Amino acid sequence: MANMNSSNTLPQPSVVPLRVDAQVIGLVGMAHLISHFSQLLLAPLFPWLKAEFNVSYAQLGFLMTVFFVVSCAVQAASGFVVDKLGPRPVLFVGLGLIGVAAFGYAMSTSYWMLAGVAVIGGVGNGVFHPVNYTLLNRKVSSKRLGHAYSVHGITGSLGWALAPAMLVPLALGFSWRVALMAAGTLAFVVLAVVLLNRDKLALPVAAANNNNNNKAVQDSSLGFLKIPAVWMCFTFFFWYAAVLSVIQTFAPEAARQLHDVPLSLVAICLSVYMLGSASGMVLGGFLAADSTRCERIVCMSFAVAALMALLLALGQYPAWLVPVLFGVMGIASGVAGPSRDLLVKQSTPDNATGRVYGVVYAGLDIGQAVTPLVFGLLMDHGQYMQVLLGLVVLQCVLVFSALNVRKVRRVALVAG
Repeated sequence: MANMNSSNTLPQPSVVPLRVDAQVIGLVGMAHLISHFSQLLLAPLFPWLKAEFNVSYAQLGFLMTVFFVVSCAVQAASGFVVDKLGPRPVLFVGLGLIGVAAFGYAMSTSYWMLAGVAVIGGVGNGVFHPVNYTLLNRKVSSKRLGHAYSVHGITGSLGWALAPAMLVPLALGFSWRVALMAAGTLAFVVLAVVLLNRDKLALPVAAANNNNNNKAVQDSSLGFLKIPAVWMCFTFFFWYAAVLSVIQTFAPEAARQLHDVPLSLVAICLSVYMLGSASGMVLGGFLAADSTRCERIVCMSFAVAALMALLLALGQYPAWLVPVLFGVMGIASGVAGPSRDLLVKQSTPDNATGRVYGVVYAGLDIGQAVTPLVFGLLMDHGQYMQVLLGLVVLQCVLVFSALNVRKVRRVALVAG
């Protein structure tokens, strides 16, 4: 049995200056922001794209499905490349492809050109989790790893928030093509910053050559796929993505219909959730300093989030209180973020960081690709309460999934 906590055995300097860790965390965080930013390049511009190409919202939604299906496949495969070539060159390619995709969208003259460019965008987006977590786990000192995960999650949320905030005003003031060219420019600026600081993302020789006697075997092996905790983590992230997809896409509108929330407050619900999630991640970074309690933090956090969703589904509230409940739900979900990432780290064998994170985080893309198909039907049939109750069920599944990861990992440790 592979050592379940072996990622903790990778050599790290006994004393690492805060400045050194902060530089790595900042560079990885910028890249993660661009990854999440790329996921929402098209959705805020759907009204313009619908008129430009004379297509339905279903056809536009299919572009997102293409993006995430490709991203899922690339995410699983890129982990092997990261473990073989190192994370830096893969990161450079990912950022470059996102920039190319943004300009490709801007220059598209047909719906099928958009679909083709969505493939490029999906390839670029698919490399980031294997790259980012390999860099964080190998470069950041153990005592600051929880804070590193916290910053990583916060920058991802900021990327989601930045996309509509940047694209919609540019589309209104100029055109949707100008908005997408500006997005591509941003991606290339971040790529330039990372390239100029590439020496700070070099892996230590000792870490890269850890366990040299069996490194060749591990690099060419799929043995990590036999670790039950890896697949439990994959399942956990599938359900996590399902929860996030419902909240981002349907929950605010469902709450509006149930509680007569004005249209002006619908977007605020999601914004408050994202801000709450970001603030919760700050607290979660401190709580994750003790890795022995990560499963309990995840379980308690999503239990609170499920309670908020249940209150939204079954209660009757004034309109102003609905965003508040979304905010509390976001804070609870954010607190779970750093501990959630530690679940994966503790299930990762030596020299397989990229592969494990690639496979596990592929669950995110699958969940985001599948969930809208199911909950979209509920919305089409006016089943707004069922949408929120479904969200409760998904959050409860997350609680049990975290418990199962803990159980499977402990059994493996005893067996090993």
